[in-house]
Amino acid sequence: MRIGIYIRLYGRPAAETPAPTWASIRDQALAAEAAGFDLVVLEDALWMPDDDGNLGLWESVSVAAALAAATSTIGIGHAVINSPYRNPALVAKIAATLDEVSGGRYTLGIGLGNTPDDYGPFGVAADRRYSRFAEAIRIISDLLREGRSEFEGEFYRAPGAEMILRGPRPEGPPIVVAGAKPKMLRLAARYGDGWNWWTGEPDDPDSLRPIVDELERACEEVDRDPATLVRSLDVFSVAAPAGGDGGSAPGDGVLGGPAEAVAERLLAFRELGIDEVRCNLRFPLGAATPEAIAGLAGVVDLVRAG
Repeated sequence: MRIGIYIRLYGRPAAETPAPTWASIRDQALAAEAAGFDLVVLEDALWMPDDDGNLGLWESVSVAAALAAATSTIGIGHAVINSPYRNPALVAKIAATLDEVSGGRYTLGIGLGNTPDDYGPFGVAADRRYSRFAEAIRIISDLLREGRSEFEGEFYRAPGAEMILRGPRPEGPPIVVAGAKPKMLRLAARYGDGWNWWTGEPDDPDSLRPIVDELERACEEVDRDPATLVRSLDVFSVAAPAGGDGGSAPGDGVLGGPAEAVAERLLAFRELGIDEVRCNLRFPLGAATPEAIAGLAGVVDLVRAG
C-alpha cells in the first residue's frame, strides 16, 4: 500500500501555532521524502472558517510547483483541487505544467468543491456544482488525454482548445476524482484514473463499505473493471510520534500509539481495496515539524511493506 501525507497551508498571523511559511512547507516535504512517503498532498481553499475567524491559506498551485522543484523523488499532488475556483481548460494546463516541473510526479486530485464559505466573498460562482463539475471534468480529461477539446456546455466552453505542450506523460498526469455521492462516483468511474475520499473514523473501515460498493456498481455501469480504478483515502487524523518507538496516545478519531499499531490500522483499509492512504497528522503541539514527520518513518516502512 502507498502512503502519503498532508502538508497544511493554512494559518493566521500571530497565532499560538505558527502559520506556515514557504520554508516550513518545503522542509516538511523534504522530511517526508527522506522518511519514504510516496507523496505529499495539498489542500485547496481560499480561506477556512474556525471559531476565531477565518484562517488564510497559501495558493496551492503555486506551492505545488515550488515543491515539485524543491524535491526529487516524492510524488506531489492536490488532495482535491476545488473545481469552482478555476476554468477547467486552465486546470488541465496547470496539471500538465506541474507534471513537467516535477518530472512526471504530479497527481491531479479534483472534486466539485466543498468550501462554500469562501465562494461568495471571493466572487466564485458555485451554484449547481455537480453540473458545473460534470462539464469541467470532461474538458480536463479531453485536454490531458487527447490534447484537444471541442466541448461546449452550459457553464464551460473549450471549442477547439489544444494542449500544444504536453509534459512528460503522453496522456497527462493521473486524474483522481473525489466524491462519495452516486453521481460523483459515476464521474470517477468514467473519467478517473483514481478515486478519492476521506474518513474521520479511522477505527471503522466498514463505515466506508456502502460508498465502495456503490463505486463498484458505477464501474460496472460503464463497463469498467473496478480493479483498474486506483482508490485513495485521506485519513483524519494520525498522531505524530511523541518520541522513541511510541506515539501520541490515540483519542477519538485519531490513530496513535506505536508504529506497528498505527500501520496495522491503516492497512485494514486494504479490505476495501484501498491502494493509498494519505495521513492528515495530529501533532502534539499543533505544529508540523520535519522532526515529527521523520518520526513516522517506521509507520511508512510497515505500510509500504504491507
